[in-house]
Amino acid sequence: MRTLVLGGVRSGKSRYAEGLAGAAAGRHTVIATGTAGDKEMTARIAAHRAQRPAHWCVIEEPLHLARALVRSAAPESVIVVDCLTLWLTNLLCHADPLLLESEVEALMALLAALPGTQILVGNEVGLGVMPVNELARRYADVAGTVHQRLAAICDHVILMVAGLPMMVKSPEGTQQAPHRNRQ
Repeated sequence: MRTLVLGGVRSGKSRYAEGLAGAAAGRHTVIATGTAGDKEMTARIAAHRAQRPAHWCVIEEPLHLARALVRSAAPESVIVVDCLTLWLTNLLCHADPLLLESEVEALMALLAALPGTQILVGNEVGLGVMPVNELARRYADVAGTVHQRLAAICDHVILMVAGLPMMVKSPEGTQQAPHRNRQ
């Protein structure tokens, strides 16, 4: 079972994803992609650590997400990836310009075949202000494309708004009707 949890900054994505994971039986792992590059990010990481159950395994992996998933996935595993957009930022800013495409493709190639439960968290960047510089626009484009591709693979897609989950896609049929273009 794969779930994609999207939302804006401070929309409750991580808390909701961890709640989903906590409700599922199994061995719990968090793959954290953020790095403590400044005091504010260090504080955010510390806050996330403090709210998680102590028995959950935490893997810090800023670049090679697919490899970390393969190592952690098992039929009884429950994995939270927090967060996809920090992972994409790390890849976009990496010295190797080819790493972004290879890591994204590695994730897409393996996700559907992974055993266990995966809950992926990402910022929905397309709901905000249009970025004014090339790198920010590229980031928004990459994040939007990756989220669309993941949404197609995932069983559930949830959009968090003001701490409230909105079901966008589920196998139970609660997915909203597709938009039809009028001609």
